[in-house]
Amino acid sequence: MSAPETVARVLDSALRNRPDATAIVARSGELTYTQLDEQADRAAGVLWDLGVRPGDRVAACLPNDLDVILAFHGAQRIGAIWAGIGEGLSAPEQKLLAGICEPTLVLAGPAWKADGVRAVSVDAWREAMAAGLSAPAVETNPHDPAGIAFTSGTTGVPKALVHSQHNLLLPGAALVQSRGWGPDLRKGDSLALTILNMLVLTTLTAAQAEGCSIIIDARHVEGIVEVINRENVKVWNAVPAQLFDLARRPDLDISRLDEIWAGGGDCPHHLRLAFLETHHLPIRAAYGLSEAPTLVSIDPVGDEMRPGSCGPVMPHLDVAAFDKEGNRLPGGEVGELVLAPATSGPFAGQWRPILGTWLDGKLNPNPETTTHTGDVGFVSEDGWVSVLDRQKLMIVRGGANVYPAEIERVVSEHPKVKAVVVFAVPDERLGERVAALVESDEDVDPEELRAFCGEQLARYKIPELWGRVGSLPRNAMGKVNRTGLVDLLAESES
Repeated sequence: MSAPETVARVLDSALRNRPDATAIVARSGELTYTQLDEQADRAAGVLWDLGVRPGDRVAACLPNDLDVILAFHGAQRIGAIWAGIGEGLSAPEQKLLAGICEPTLVLAGPAWKADGVRAVSVDAWREAMAAGLSAPAVETNPHDPAGIAFTSGTTGVPKALVHSQHNLLLPGAALVQSRGWGPDLRKGDSLALTILNMLVLTTLTAAQAEGCSIIIDARHVEGIVEVINRENVKVWNAVPAQLFDLARRPDLDISRLDEIWAGGGDCPHHLRLAFLETHHLPIRAAYGLSEAPTLVSIDPVGDEMRPGSCGPVMPHLDVAAFDKEGNRLPGGEVGELVLAPATSGPFAGQWRPILGTWLDGKLNPNPETTTHTGDVGFVSEDGWVSVLDRQKLMIVRGGANVYPAEIERVVSEHPKVKAVVVFAVPDERLGERVAALVESDEDVDPEELRAFCGEQLARYKIPELWGRVGSLPRNAMGKVNRTGLVDLLAESES
């Protein structure tokens, strides 16, 4: 089995076999496969008329609805490179991402805040879609750049990871094959579609099963469950904070679901047990990366779950732990997790690492044949993945990745702050909360610091816990010693 050649061809099988079946359901309506194909052609025509050409970047800051799906498919049909920009980001953050990918235009919804970038409003987009414009046929190669996933390294500076058409399609093909999905699939997704991984897991996966993708624009569990029941959703992926809330809501009926996934952060075993007791449905743990893209491993269909594990490796990947000298470790031994193409099975040799990073107006190619995750863990002898430490310093708050260095740069600009260290504090509901210790010779009001951060950072990145010390603990090299920061926070002035 293999994935379709290009995203432009991902609908072909369903168009042959089930042209009148529902492909997409969203707040503003639903589309059959025939209608989705026609609207994707129109979207390509609108983008072409707006000056987008092969290799240009198209950015979108849009809510979860039909517009973002159609624009994505349209961009792929003319060989453009897609980039999502989150609605929850601040104006400086949105402008920073746009500056990195340098889009020909931004499709701007109501949450677009940045200026100085060519923006096309949703109203203008819909008006142009109604005009029935068309684009010339564009030949795309499976290994052409197709999408940008923004992620931050330990420096906190966003990186634009470029994936090929082939790699955007491969996870869906592997999921359909390994989970036995077919036309009866009704997959609901409530995470933001401005995340490239989510487009992979929604329209690109459902289309390869010839099933239906239900796009949910609710964020709180009451609204999500209402859509699940109304649209007969069978598979839904959530973040641990949502599962935490659901585990305490036996009044919410989710019995229509066959599968519920946990992604975007560690899902503790005690939460999985509490959820099972409340709803009699096991949570399927998963481990994913923007670099993959999306899933690296996931619990199998059924009831089996192992404490501390994120399920077996996906069939298109080979995952193993390596030591610091670059040696592959035997099953069960701890090291850095490294991704490579599967060496056997239906997807042997098909996976490729990212094409490279987008920087200074061009693709900077990635010469590597494997991907070092930076995550510490192990793979059991029978192929189950356990992650012990996700990218060292990264904080995973309610499914959102928060990079301390990014926040530290902002806080350190405050005139009363001499230095700052940002770190995680464990939290039962969110998994981790963001905490900050500031080094200062004078009193600093936490509310003043929060307001200062709010001018530059998304709300979920702003530290919730603050402490002040006269001097941060440092090692001989002058670097902050991160051991014992939680205890130091408790002892400090808060």
